[in-house]
Order: sequence, then C-alpha cells, then structure tokens
Amino acid sequence: MNILLCCSAGMSTSLLVTKMKASAESQGIDCKIWAVGNGEVRSHIDSADVLLLGPQIRFMTEQLKKEAGGRIPVAPINPMHYGLCNGEEVLKQAISLIKGE
Repeated sequence: MNILLCCSAGMSTSLLVTKMKASAESQGIDCKIWAVGNGEVRSHIDSADVLLLGPQIRFMTEQLKKEAGGRIPVAPINPMHYGLCNGEEVLKQAISLIKGE
C-alpha cells in the first residue's frame, strides 16, 4: 500500500507522515507513506495507491483527480485530523479510500 500526501511545499505533512507510519507499524500494516509539495505531486501519482491533500490545497482536488485518471482515489484530508496531526485517523482514511469505502 502506497500512500502519498501532498501540501503546498511538503513540509507541513512531514510530521503527519511520521505519525501515520508509527500508527501503521503499531497495527502491523505494511505500507509506504510519503509527502511531496504540490509542484512535485504529478511525478509521484503513478507510484501511489491513494493521494491525500492537505486542507490548504483542497481546491486542487478535482484537477488532481483528472490527472490521476481514475487510477487512484484523491481526497482532501479531514482538516480536524490534519490540524491535530492525527496519524491514526488519516491512515484510516487512506485505507478506506483504497478499499473503495
């Protein structure tokens, strides 16, 4: 499972990535989780199973869905979970999207 996070510069999601990795490890979930800035996201889409967007770039959701061509789910991260850096909840969101729930 490959989970890609994207924000304006890839910096604000880095702590969230760390929290998500810790949550995945504690649950025995094997996955790759990484973050990039919105200028780099297009070169990473093909390596991802899901793309989650930071709330500050949620306006790009439809554009990135088109660029993903329906191959992967693209969705904004819940602002509450993002703001609280709740890695467990964001991981749950990613897994649900991958499963098509």
